[in-house]
Amino acid sequence: MTVTMDEVLDFIGQLPDASKVAQVQEASARRLSAIDKEALAGIVAGRRARINDTLRPALLRGLTGTVQERNRSGSRAGFLLDEESTRILRRDPRNTKYRIPEDTKRFRIPGSGIPVPCLDVIEDD
Repeated sequence: MTVTMDEVLDFIGQLPDASKVAQVQEASARRLSAIDKEALAGIVAGRRARINDTLRPALLRGLTGTVQERNRSGSRAGFLLDEESTRILRRDPRNTKYRIPEDTKRFRIPGSGIPVPCLDVIEDD
């Protein structure tokens, strides 16, 4: 038997008290966490990725490179820019934060890493 979204919403609307609604909320949060984990499972060390449009600062958006190690919680990953993205960042007039020497071919973004949801895996050409 398939349950429709309207039926689910109607069921929630008829719950008798806040504790029952809280149980639904907790189950929803667990499911969202599992969905996020599944969606981000492919972002592992060694994969090529592109920094997507959700990251701030904006000057890093669209740059490509290689995913490095993820932190203990798995929420952030080190990121090593490829040669072209290193060149782009070095020359970007908005870049006042990252000093990249001319002889550096690949630049690792310093700090605690890029939030994993801000990385999109790209296929190798």
